[in-house]
Amino acid sequence: MKKSLFCFAMLISGSVMATTDHYVLRDVKHVHHLKITQLNDKYIVSADVDFEPNADEKDSLACSAEIADEAKSTGKDKLTLKKHSEGEASYCILDIQLSPTGAKIEQSENCNNFVTGICHFSSEGKELVKIK
Repeated sequence: MKKSLFCFAMLISGSVMATTDHYVLRDVKHVHHLKITQLNDKYIVSADVDFEPNADEKDSLACSAEIADEAKSTGKDKLTLKKHSEGEASYCILDIQLSPTGAKIEQSENCNNFVTGICHFSSEGKELVKIK
């Protein structure tokens, strides 16, 4: 009994605490999805977008894009994802501002290497709603 209790205590002490939060913004025919996984003090961020042309974008084509990597905490409720663009000497940087109800995303100019057409990762000041 003592041996099994000791083994159980060792498993718990070495376990990793992980949480995952999802955020979504649907803006007419544009959908933004953000997934943030926290593994102790490590953050993994995945952002994906699916855009169909809105009425004012009738000559544009539909597009989808995704970016994912480890992010750094850059302040209270702030994360920064920095992803190297293959074949380029530039990085796409996503600055993510978290709140209790959602998240806002701003992107650097170099993120255009990861998206085409009307797609973009920036939420343009709009909040992605946290899914509970």
